[in-house]
Amino acid sequence: MIEPQHFNDSLFSFIRQSPTAFHAAAIVRDALLAHGFELLDEGESWELKQPGAYLVIRNGSLIAFRCGEGSKLSDGFRIIGAHTDSPSLQLKPRIKAKNKGYFQIGVEKYGGALLHTWFDRELSLAGSVAAFDNQGAIKTCLLDFKKPLLYIPSLAIHLNREANEELKINVQNEMVPVLAQNRIKSEEQWQELLIEKLKEHYPETDFQSVIGFDLFCYDPSGPAYFGVADEFISAPRLDNLLSCFIGLQTMLDHAEGSCQPNTMLIFTNHEEIGSTSSSGALGNFADMVLSRICADPDTAGRCRHHSFLLSLDNAHATHPNFSEKSDPDHQVELNRGPVIKINSSQRYCTNAQSAALFRVICSEAGVEHQNFVMRSDMACGSTIGPLATAGLGLTGVDVGAPTWAMHAIRDVTGTLDPELLYRSANHFFKRDKLPSMDMYMSTGATLW
Repeated sequence: MIEPQHFNDSLFSFIRQSPTAFHAAAIVRDALLAHGFELLDEGESWELKQPGAYLVIRNGSLIAFRCGEGSKLSDGFRIIGAHTDSPSLQLKPRIKAKNKGYFQIGVEKYGGALLHTWFDRELSLAGSVAAFDNQGAIKTCLLDFKKPLLYIPSLAIHLNREANEELKINVQNEMVPVLAQNRIKSEEQWQELLIEKLKEHYPETDFQSVIGFDLFCYDPSGPAYFGVADEFISAPRLDNLLSCFIGLQTMLDHAEGSCQPNTMLIFTNHEEIGSTSSSGALGNFADMVLSRICADPDTAGRCRHHSFLLSLDNAHATHPNFSEKSDPDHQVELNRGPVIKINSSQRYCTNAQSAALFRVICSEAGVEHQNFVMRSDMACGSTIGPLATAGLGLTGVDVGAPTWAMHAIRDVTGTLDPELLYRSANHFFKRDKLPSMDMYMSTGATLW
């Protein structure tokens, strides 16, 4: 059994190295390649072998799969799904003109960010940059400034006496980060700064000009413990890097050995903004990969029928100061284990069968589980779970680590929760056969 402290050390390192979805997908890719996975090109023919381990990457999304020795494709895949993106502030293409002596750059809200948490803290920049090299080719590169670079100062309460009573925030006017005072004085100097950072990251390439970027603000301060006994974790992007890390660690732990089941990771981008993109859960990425793995329609149909998706995404823990916002019969606590998420409108993909299967997995792994349902008078969020299961024709269950302050710049979970969720995911991959899920037994009734 992995000690929670050791497990969290690795989780913290993963979070520090993954300021954006693009970085998270790249870190997962590199880890899998180091463990013998083969990188596939969507534009080339695939020659898959069994056993064999492969991965495909697309614009911040990644799908990895292992065809296990002793397993047939028609046996299906055990799939862990998660999303790589987190709520953030995305930079607009151009910096603002000098404003009262300062240069600033406009941002758009990415996803359902809890905006007030982004004020009054140092922010850095990271993301994907497209640039011309000296041969006129377009190079798309990852960029991470890694240092405090931007700041969004609050207006002093002396100038807004109702600040504590008003929470309305105008992103266009009030959330414009300060970039520089003297160092950057024009659009050209901003471009030069980006080129300078690209050359630091990729000294072997002669970059000429930047022609586009997807850059995001992020909190560069790392994860931290708090509480008298260090029983809590505060970290940026726990939603949903915690789930990505657990999926990656589970796959790495089962990357070798004989008579293994077929396993798969589906990590998609753009969940926080609705998943409608070529690399989102509503795109064709996962369907394309499964169709190319199983070209024969009969095999493909049996494969999907026997596959099961464990959709991992953080779950709401009951807030001690706002317990009335949670269903009174379904209280969720930190450090009490994974949370099964249930919704009658299928905003989560959980049903009675899939929840029962996961409860068996938890019981066998020695892990306590919890249940979450939204209050009946409040709207429910969602995950990639129902999108992926509907689009691919799979059975699945939505599960997550209990979390406070979801969508804030820093989320909170229990110190024990990452390792507890890992233990259940690990047993999901490791179990010789998944519990049988027979469809409806005969009622014995006569219709006429």
